[in-house]
Amino acid sequence: MNQWQNFSKGLIKDNPVYILLLGLCPALGVTTSAFNGLGMGLATTFVLLGSNFVVSIIKNFIPAKVRIPSFIVIIASFVTIVELTMEAYMPDLFESLGLFIPLIVVNCLVMGRAEAFASKKDTLSAVIDALGMGLGFALALTMLGGLREILGAYSIFGIQLIPGATDGMLVFVLAPGAFIGMGYLIILFNYLKKKTA
Repeated sequence: MNQWQNFSKGLIKDNPVYILLLGLCPALGVTTSAFNGLGMGLATTFVLLGSNFVVSIIKNFIPAKVRIPSFIVIIASFVTIVELTMEAYMPDLFESLGLFIPLIVVNCLVMGRAEAFASKKDTLSAVIDALGMGLGFALALTMLGGLREILGAYSIFGIQLIPGATDGMLVFVLAPGAFIGMGYLIILFNYLKKKTA
Protein backbone atom coordinates (compact mmCIF):
# COMPACT_ATOMS: atom_id res chain seq x y z
CA MET A 1 0.00 0.00 0.00
CA ASN A 2 1.46 3.36 -0.96
CA GLN A 3 1.89 6.10 1.64
CA TRP A 4 -1.02 8.28 0.49
CA GLN A 5 -3.45 5.37 0.73
CA ASN A 6 -2.22 4.97 4.31
CA PHE A 7 -2.94 8.68 4.86
CA SER A 8 -6.53 8.41 3.61
CA LYS A 9 -7.23 5.29 5.70
CA GLY A 10 -7.30 7.39 8.86
CA LEU A 11 -10.07 9.63 7.58
CA ILE A 12 -12.85 7.07 6.98
CA LYS A 13 -11.77 3.46 6.41
CA ASP A 14 -9.74 3.20 9.65
CA ASN A 15 -11.00 6.31 11.45
CA PRO A 16 -9.43 6.17 14.92
CA VAL A 17 -12.64 7.01 16.79
CA TYR A 18 -15.52 5.61 14.76
CA ILE A 19 -13.92 2.49 13.26
CA LEU A 20 -10.95 1.55 15.50
CA LEU A 21 -12.67 2.93 18.65
CA LEU A 22 -9.45 4.53 19.96
CA GLY A 23 -9.25 7.70 22.02
CA LEU A 24 -12.84 7.52 23.20
CA CYS A 25 -12.15 9.28 26.52
CA PRO A 26 -11.45 12.70 24.96
CA ALA A 27 -14.01 12.05 22.22
CA LEU A 28 -16.76 11.70 24.80
CA GLY A 29 -15.37 14.12 27.38
CA VAL A 30 -14.53 17.32 25.50
CA THR A 31 -16.90 17.37 22.55
CA THR A 32 -19.52 19.68 24.03
CA SER A 33 -18.89 22.00 21.06
CA ALA A 34 -17.33 21.82 17.60
CA PHE A 35 -14.62 24.27 18.70
CA ASN A 36 -13.58 22.07 21.64
CA GLY A 37 -13.55 18.99 19.40
CA LEU A 38 -11.44 20.72 16.76
CA GLY A 39 -9.03 22.09 19.38
CA MET A 40 -8.51 18.70 21.00
CA GLY A 41 -8.21 17.01 17.61
CA LEU A 42 -5.54 19.43 16.38
CA ALA A 43 -3.62 19.22 19.67
CA THR A 44 -3.59 15.43 19.40
CA THR A 45 -2.57 15.63 15.73
CA PHE A 46 0.41 17.83 16.63
CA VAL A 47 1.52 15.39 19.34
CA LEU A 48 1.01 12.43 17.00
CA LEU A 49 3.02 14.06 14.21
CA GLY A 50 5.88 15.12 16.48
CA SER A 51 6.14 11.84 18.37
CA ASN A 52 5.92 9.67 15.23
CA PHE A 53 8.61 11.79 13.59
CA VAL A 54 11.01 11.56 16.53
CA VAL A 55 10.32 7.86 17.22
CA SER A 56 10.93 6.94 13.56
CA ILE A 57 14.26 8.78 13.61
CA ILE A 58 15.66 7.37 16.88
CA LYS A 59 14.03 3.91 16.87
CA ASN A 60 17.33 2.12 16.18
CA PHE A 61 19.04 3.80 19.15
CA ILE A 62 16.43 2.87 21.78
CA PRO A 63 17.15 -0.38 23.67
CA ALA A 64 14.22 -2.82 23.63
CA LYS A 65 13.95 -2.80 27.44
CA VAL A 66 13.18 0.92 27.60
CA ARG A 67 11.24 1.30 24.36
CA ILE A 68 7.81 2.09 25.89
CA PRO A 69 9.15 4.47 28.61
CA SER A 70 11.15 6.26 25.91
CA PHE A 71 8.03 6.69 23.77
CA ILE A 72 6.15 8.07 26.77
CA VAL A 73 8.88 10.67 27.42
CA ILE A 74 8.85 11.71 23.74
CA ILE A 75 5.04 11.99 23.70
CA ALA A 76 5.01 13.87 27.03
CA SER A 77 7.49 16.39 25.62
CA PHE A 78 5.16 17.24 22.73
CA VAL A 79 2.14 17.34 25.05
CA THR A 80 3.99 19.85 27.24
CA ILE A 81 4.64 22.04 24.17
CA VAL A 82 0.93 21.91 23.25
CA GLU A 83 -0.19 22.57 26.82
CA LEU A 84 2.05 25.59 27.39
CA THR A 85 1.30 27.06 23.95
CA MET A 86 -2.44 26.64 24.42
CA GLU A 87 -2.33 28.12 27.91
CA ALA A 88 -0.44 31.17 26.63
CA TYR A 89 -2.29 31.86 23.37
CA MET A 90 -5.72 30.17 23.71
CA PRO A 91 -6.64 30.38 27.41
CA ASP A 92 -10.38 29.82 26.84
CA LEU A 93 -9.78 26.61 24.91
CA PHE A 94 -7.14 25.56 27.44
CA GLU A 95 -9.66 25.99 30.24
CA SER A 96 -12.39 24.12 28.33
CA LEU A 97 -10.19 21.11 27.60
CA GLY A 98 -8.68 21.09 31.09
CA LEU A 99 -7.30 17.75 32.22
CA PHE A 100 -7.78 16.16 28.81
CA ILE A 101 -4.70 17.93 27.41
CA PRO A 102 -2.18 16.18 29.72
CA LEU A 103 -4.09 12.93 29.16
CA ILE A 104 -2.94 12.97 25.51
CA VAL A 105 0.23 11.34 26.88
CA VAL A 106 -1.68 8.13 27.61
CA ASN A 107 -4.03 8.32 24.63
CA CYS A 108 -3.96 4.84 23.13
CA LEU A 109 -4.05 6.29 19.59
CA VAL A 110 -0.81 8.23 20.10
CA MET A 111 0.99 5.44 21.96
CA GLY A 112 -0.32 2.78 19.57
CA ARG A 113 0.88 4.60 16.44
CA ALA A 114 4.31 5.17 18.00
CA GLU A 115 4.64 1.50 18.97
CA ALA A 116 2.94 -0.24 16.05
CA PHE A 117 3.88 2.04 13.17
CA ALA A 118 6.54 4.71 13.77
CA SER A 119 8.94 2.31 15.49
CA LYS A 120 8.83 -0.04 12.50
CA LYS A 121 8.65 2.27 9.45
CA ASP A 122 10.69 4.98 7.77
CA THR A 123 10.24 8.63 8.75
CA LEU A 124 8.11 9.70 5.77
CA SER A 125 5.69 6.79 6.24
CA ALA A 126 5.45 7.53 9.97
CA VAL A 127 4.69 11.22 9.37
CA ILE A 128 2.07 10.49 6.68
CA ASP A 129 0.42 7.89 8.91
CA ALA A 130 0.39 10.35 11.84
CA LEU A 131 -1.11 13.06 9.66
CA GLY A 132 -3.87 10.76 8.37
CA MET A 133 -4.74 9.34 11.78
CA GLY A 134 -4.49 12.75 13.46
CA LEU A 135 -6.74 14.47 10.94
CA GLY A 136 -9.17 11.54 11.16
CA PHE A 137 -9.22 11.99 14.94
CA ALA A 138 -9.74 15.76 14.58
CA LEU A 139 -12.53 15.17 12.05
CA ALA A 140 -14.22 12.69 14.39
CA LEU A 141 -14.09 15.00 17.42
CA THR A 142 -15.22 18.03 15.41
CA MET A 143 -18.15 16.09 13.95
CA LEU A 144 -19.27 14.82 17.35
CA GLY A 145 -18.82 18.25 18.94
CA GLY A 146 -20.65 19.88 16.04
CA LEU A 147 -23.55 17.43 16.25
CA ARG A 148 -23.89 17.99 20.01
CA GLU A 149 -23.63 21.77 19.63
CA ILE A 150 -26.21 21.93 16.82
CA LEU A 151 -28.74 19.76 18.65
CA GLY A 152 -27.98 21.07 22.13
CA ALA A 153 -27.65 24.82 21.51
CA TYR A 154 -28.75 25.40 17.89
CA SER A 155 -25.32 26.78 17.04
CA ILE A 156 -22.09 25.69 15.36
CA PHE A 157 -18.65 27.10 16.31
CA GLY A 158 -20.57 29.55 18.53
CA ILE A 159 -22.61 30.95 15.61
CA GLN A 160 -26.35 30.83 16.32
CA LEU A 161 -28.21 28.94 13.57
CA ILE A 162 -31.74 29.85 14.62
CA PRO A 163 -31.93 33.48 15.79
CA GLY A 164 -33.47 33.77 19.24
CA ALA A 165 -33.47 30.01 19.87
CA THR A 166 -31.01 29.17 22.61
CA ASP A 167 -32.55 26.15 24.30
CA GLY A 168 -31.86 23.03 22.29
CA MET A 169 -32.18 19.42 23.37
CA LEU A 170 -30.59 19.38 26.81
CA VAL A 171 -29.58 15.72 26.53
CA PHE A 172 -26.97 16.61 23.86
CA VAL A 173 -25.32 19.19 26.12
CA LEU A 174 -24.98 16.57 28.88
CA ALA A 175 -22.88 13.39 28.96
CA PRO A 176 -25.57 11.04 27.54
CA GLY A 177 -25.60 13.17 24.38
CA ALA A 178 -22.00 12.18 23.72
CA PHE A 179 -22.93 8.49 23.75
CA ILE A 180 -26.02 9.01 21.59
CA GLY A 181 -24.13 11.13 19.05
CA MET A 182 -21.21 8.68 19.06
CA GLY A 183 -23.55 5.78 18.35
CA TYR A 184 -25.10 7.45 15.32
CA LEU A 185 -21.73 8.55 13.95
CA ILE A 186 -20.32 5.01 14.37
CA ILE A 187 -23.26 3.75 12.29
CA LEU A 188 -22.56 6.42 9.64
CA PHE A 189 -18.82 5.64 9.44
CA ASN A 190 -19.40 1.88 9.26
CA TYR A 191 -21.86 2.50 6.40
CA LEU A 192 -19.30 4.69 4.59
CA LYS A 193 -16.59 2.08 5.16
CA LYS A 194 -18.76 -0.61 3.53
CA LYS A 195 -19.54 1.72 0.60
CA THR A 196 -15.83 2.39 -0.02
CA ALA A 197 -14.72 -1.24 0.46
